[in-house]
Amino acid sequence: MHGLGNDFVVIDRRSQAFSPSPELLRSYADRRTGIGFDQLLLIDPPTGAADVDWQIFNADGSEAGQCGNGARCVAALVAGFRARRVSLAGRAGRLEAEVQADGLVAVAMGVPDFRPSALPFDPAAAGATSADGVYTMQADGDAVDFGAVSVGNPHVVIEVADVATAPVSEWGPRLEYHPAFPERTNVGFAQRLADDRIALRVWERGSGETRACGSGACAAAAVLRARGVTAQRVTVTLPGGALTIAWPGEGQRLWMTGPATRVYEGTIAST
Repeated sequence: MHGLGNDFVVIDRRSQAFSPSPELLRSYADRRTGIGFDQLLLIDPPTGAADVDWQIFNADGSEAGQCGNGARCVAALVAGFRARRVSLAGRAGRLEAEVQADGLVAVAMGVPDFRPSALPFDPAAAGATSADGVYTMQADGDAVDFGAVSVGNPHVVIEVADVATAPVSEWGPRLEYHPAFPERTNVGFAQRLADDRIALRVWERGSGETRACGSGACAAAAVLRARGVTAQRVTVTLPGGALTIAWPGEGQRLWMTGPATRVYEGTIAST
């Protein structure tokens, strides 16, 4: 499955056993010798009040706390691609999703959390300064300005003049592995096109740059909205397509709406 080109292997463990090691995940993620994916998603029987539990694993074998595009795909699959409400429980808590009649999936991604401890992010240890929600920090001898927010997983958002020429492959890994982020971080490069439009590229923790990042779109919209430079409802355009993000403001849930596409089904031979 994929959400705007952010592609997934989805394994439903409600009717089968599957316990992957990090090594096995990395072998499956290899696009030449394996299946290939940005993330692998596991659907499990519910342990609480949600319809299903779920887990997210990156291409490097690490576990992630949140994945917006993945949440839409799991919700659509659990709903049988029919209009209905679905709830998912994972590391970041419970998500409410609605598969709409037009095939798009809306997900309540929770309340954006700007507290450094939520990411986690240690500004003091990094010597970072902050003004009006913008941090300035040194990374490998160079200064960088960014916003930071958790939307169930950690995100840094750098505002750029031109997303097409943004130094994603340079600054993405430099910030992902910066010691100020003990659990690493995702890094978004956002260009404000208008009050209601943002262009975005994202370096995803554990996967590198992807065609789209749903939680990254939520983070970019939240950071720019908190600065007062965008509207409550914005269209975020990524290399793989567009998402609609709606956030009324502080203390309110943020909603993400976009497609979820099933590409094929298959069977993995035992190894």
